[in-house]
Amino acid sequence: MQFEVWAPQAGRVTLHCGGATSALVRDPVRAGWWTGEAEADDSTRYGFAVDDGPVLPDPRSCRQPDGPDGPSAVVDQGRYAWRAEWPGRGLTGAVLYELHVGTYTREGTLDAAAERLGHLVELGVTHVELMPLCPFPGRHGWGYEGVSLWAVHEPYGGPEALKRFVDRAHALGLGVVLDVVHNHLGPSGNHLPAFGPYFTETHHTPWGAAVNLDAPGSDEVRAYLIGSALAWLRDYRIDGLRLDAVHALRDTRAIHFLEELSSAVDALAAEVGRPLFLIAESDLGDPRVITPRAEHGLGVHAQWNDDFHHALHTALTGESQGYYEDFARAPLAALAKTLTGGFFHDGTYSSFRGRRHGRPLDRTRVSAHRLLGYAQTHDQVGNRAQGDRLSASLSPGLLACATALVLTAPFTPMLFMGEEWAAGTPWQFFTDHTDPELADAVRRGRRREFAAHGWAEEDVPDPQDPATRDRSCLDWSEPEREPHARVLAWYRELIALRRTHPDLADPDLEDVKVAHDEDARWLAYRRGDVRVAVNLGKEPARIPLGITSARVLAAWEPVPPPDADGVLSLAAESCVVLTQE
Repeated sequence: MQFEVWAPQAGRVTLHCGGATSALVRDPVRAGWWTGEAEADDSTRYGFAVDDGPVLPDPRSCRQPDGPDGPSAVVDQGRYAWRAEWPGRGLTGAVLYELHVGTYTREGTLDAAAERLGHLVELGVTHVELMPLCPFPGRHGWGYEGVSLWAVHEPYGGPEALKRFVDRAHALGLGVVLDVVHNHLGPSGNHLPAFGPYFTETHHTPWGAAVNLDAPGSDEVRAYLIGSALAWLRDYRIDGLRLDAVHALRDTRAIHFLEELSSAVDALAAEVGRPLFLIAESDLGDPRVITPRAEHGLGVHAQWNDDFHHALHTALTGESQGYYEDFARAPLAALAKTLTGGFFHDGTYSSFRGRRHGRPLDRTRVSAHRLLGYAQTHDQVGNRAQGDRLSASLSPGLLACATALVLTAPFTPMLFMGEEWAAGTPWQFFTDHTDPELADAVRRGRRREFAAHGWAEEDVPDPQDPATRDRSCLDWSEPEREPHARVLAWYRELIALRRTHPDLADPDLEDVKVAHDEDARWLAYRRGDVRVAVNLGKEPARIPLGITSARVLAAWEPVPPPDADGVLSLAAESCVVLTQE
């Protein structure tokens, strides 16, 4: 079997494979690469030693059976017998469901999660978005400090379990999206610097030295990241990738890394004959991220829309701390702006940032399906001090309003696991660092961060305490009892409505017309013949819809049609979807 590794600064590289040791030789064609052959089969353990240093895992390892610090294992990607015939499923018309494998079930494995996919089929979503799966130290964690970007966390089940999960999802008609992290790697178990300039001091990020995308040696680093991305899409038949925090990808080259990545993904899609896509998490407020490359954009196919989330969150909760400050002055106006313009920050002043932020989105050219809309995500729940969901503080009626706004808006909707039944379990920040110093640093940093916002240290869960993860596991007995069952039925009803009414699938932002009353706390909008009205206030509202003949498609509480003056009477903390007749 052929082995190879990029180690441009090494004077000697040794392969340790299956108990045997051999020296690699320099590749005569590719500068910085070392190659060699050794006897190996699927699961054979191996590693590389640079300049007679310790034996380290392969940077392109597809399996780390003993964790990030142990030897790599050979994976025969052709060994798995795929069962499902899958033509692929693109983003247009999609409804995504964000899922963390380690807490979706108490078992915390891919196989256990696969057993619960029937629930998502009944719910009506089209794609399941898996939070990061790359190996990290310990058993439990969010996954954003992973290493070995080509491998699957062994406690989740490893590579074969991921293939079984994808195969099962595809057999049920569900697409699979994987969250990948290119902007940093975990501080523990990260051995890449021993091999080459994977990081650079030219730029710095919140995690330290930036991943090397534009300094000397960056050609190979970019190829490493793109190769990893394509491997998920090709070898595991993943349908799309969610790119974590692309604003932290420091790249000054003429062709941005995202443009190069999107080009490679589109080429692979043409090769395999099924749609593939990228979804960016971006804080840039820049529509060029999702503008096609032919129109001088970066060519990413969609992005998370935090502006919509922040406007919705402030309207629902009244919170105004941190980045919510910009939206809290007039939350319904902010919500109306995002519903019609996509972004709230489009070159306007951001008091949170202390400067202008964002760029206008051209509604005539950008389809709203390229923006993901949501009321909750892993970040927006888990990065709260106690990981409390909206269901911990809002009435069922307000939760219903949030659901209506997400599932009838022009954006591609995304749900966070458990929100569909107003889960009573929190989703807290948890880690399982094996390095005691790192574990203590994370614990102290977490408590210090929230102490600045007025939280007592004892009220901030210890991320290293196994109970923190256990509290965050979904309780699968909840969907069968009230009030959870009613909320779940509402989600199912609205997702089905979105699927059967073309006006709700129309991604034309120019066609969305919004009216609102900040004081009375109601908002209504039109999408074709469909009208959506929400009353977030504690008193009944009279909402002028301007139509006298309408049929109720879905309502949280019973509601009469508009009166002869076209005015709708809507109960407090309630919502309705109607169609004009």
